Amino acid sequence: MAAKKSSTPNRGFKVADQIQRDLTELIARELKDPRVGMVTIQAVEVTPDYAHAKIFFSVLVGDPNECEVALNQAAGFLRNGLFKRLHIHTVPTLHFQFDRTTERAADMNALIARAVASRSKDDA
Repeated sequence: MAAKKSSTPNRGFKVADQIQRDLTELIARELKDPRVGMVTIQAVEVTPDYAHAKIFFSVLVGDPNECEVALNQAAGFLRNGLFKRLHIHTVPTLHFQFDRTTERAADMNALIARAVASRSKDDA
């Protein structure tokens, strides 16, 4: 007899996607911590057992380190908000992590722009 497959394929991705949408709304509307500025949730990774979720975020305004501390301190409050919204048996423990991808991309773009500018001067 074949092993029973999950009744909903890609359920982990769907749960992560829903967590991302709900957290975006909860942070914007219900979190009143001044250290949390304009936050964008970049990605959510949920463990297979739904016990933990790693939330990657970026910040438009404010100190990323202070924001990370504030979000992790508010993780219990936000998780409680997810309990009310998500219809799953286990709502994961939230772990916020600043995502430096956009920061690194901006640095790379600046380096490329400088290289192109200096090449243009050399060609002239």
